[in-house]
Amino acid sequence: MHPAALAGAAAGRLAHFAVSGTVGALILRGAAKAAPALKPAARKALVGGIAGGIVAGRWLGSAAEEARLKAGDMMAEARSSLGEEAPPPSAVSVEGHDHDHEH
Repeated sequence: MHPAALAGAAAGRLAHFAVSGTVGALILRGAAKAAPALKPAARKALVGGIAGGIVAGRWLGSAAEEARLKAGDMMAEARSSLGEEAPPPSAVSVEGHDHDHEH
């Protein structure tokens, strides 16, 4: 991908987040000024939305980990079908790891 396209995409995302955050803040302030009784409801809706985002992020992380593990299983099975021995999942190279503590 061309660097200008990457920069444009990043700028677009930044603008999107800035606009959505500004709009959200304006809606919350507008609701607070229009009717003080609506402020707790708007805050509750905003907190509920953030909580939903946290739950969705956790679910996505779990799904990504599950996909990574399944891909590792398939790689091990493919190596086995070729007659190779698959390395254990915990085999991690620690070359260049030269600070003082035990592993």
